[in-house]
Amino acid sequence: MQFGIFTVTDITQDPTTGRTPSEHERIKGTLAVAKHAEEVGLDVFALGEHHNPPFWSSSPTTTLAYIAAQTSTLQLSTATTLITTNDPVKLAEDYAMLQHVSDGRVDLMLGRGNTGPVYPWFGQDIRQGLPLALENYELLHRLWREDVVDWSGKFRTPLQGFTATPRPLDDVPPFVWHGSIRTPEVADQAAFYGDGFFANHIFWPASHTQRMIALYRQRFEHHGHGTAAQAIVGLGGQVFMRKNSQDAVNEFRPYFDNAPVYGHGPSLEDFTQQTPLTVGSPQEVIDKTLGFRDYVGDYQRQLWLIDHAGLPLKTVLEQLDLLGEEVVPVLRKEFAKDRPVEVPDAPTHASLVTAKYGDQAPRQATPNANRGDNLTLGSPYQDTAAVEASQRSSNRQAGSAFGAAATRKEFVR
Repeated sequence: MQFGIFTVTDITQDPTTGRTPSEHERIKGTLAVAKHAEEVGLDVFALGEHHNPPFWSSSPTTTLAYIAAQTSTLQLSTATTLITTNDPVKLAEDYAMLQHVSDGRVDLMLGRGNTGPVYPWFGQDIRQGLPLALENYELLHRLWREDVVDWSGKFRTPLQGFTATPRPLDDVPPFVWHGSIRTPEVADQAAFYGDGFFANHIFWPASHTQRMIALYRQRFEHHGHGTAAQAIVGLGGQVFMRKNSQDAVNEFRPYFDNAPVYGHGPSLEDFTQQTPLTVGSPQEVIDKTLGFRDYVGDYQRQLWLIDHAGLPLKTVLEQLDLLGEEVVPVLRKEFAKDRPVEVPDAPTHASLVTAKYGDQAPRQATPNANRGDNLTLGSPYQDTAAVEASQRSSNRQAGSAFGAAATRKEFVR
């Protein structure tokens, strides 16, 4: 199981000092956080994509390529790459290039984003968000797997005899996670392709996340990629820790109350009770995180948000120390206990190369895992009844104040 952090790259005033970091300071701070994540033994660093203030990360591949050069083991990912407003041809080329410069230490999470105005900025219509996501990914999937592509669709000019360059490392595309908080169609899209599903898991109650992942697992099995237990699941989360629980609450409260993603809404106590946010001691983080398995089953990746809301860099690095020294080592052991043998590890480039080539794996790859790329193609919505029913159920049952807040402020749709 992989453990790591993700950042949304907000540039936010520290409510305790009134100071707002510059863009340059925040960018350099994020690079320091990524490098320290590897130093404390975490597995994954994931970077958001935004094109509007107060966020700075408009070019994830540039940033991740720099981090790749500064690290040696850290898996690099996104949180998220906008599949709706990025051209699939450019995505295919950029992330294949990142694969090469990082020696395969890259995957990506695709999503629709949280900013309505970004659509017209890139010549698209937000009302077409879901069809864009479906069509763009169908093309991206082909560009990585076919040397020469002829293609036509609704949202971009046709391609004739097109080859995306460079080709994926070892002819194995980056692994894709489809990220969402509340859209069942995205869960079904992930299941159709046999890709991973990442539930951001930071705003809505556990019951909502449980339904989304149950749908994904059911559809993964329906589309013939394995059993429901073999589906590839990732979860987000948020934590703030101090050795003493009350110290954590007292220190984090002003940041929570003014955070751009959930400030000025429910109280800290209500939010921690009804969502996965954990503010307290390392043991409380361990206990709550272990509880996720009770309602989503055994899963492959756990990421936390720790560097937002104006928290100073020193504090964020201290959070990483606590994760690396006190939390993640315990979670690794506890999640490994009684883990069914059929549950796969998180996919890596090496494991995907092994699955494709077996003993004939190219020399630049280092195979060490066991998951294949078993795709059954056709229409991802041959059976839409289950998706539509889940959407209606989800909208009825998750209509709390937290659900409304998530609709307004979500990172990943």
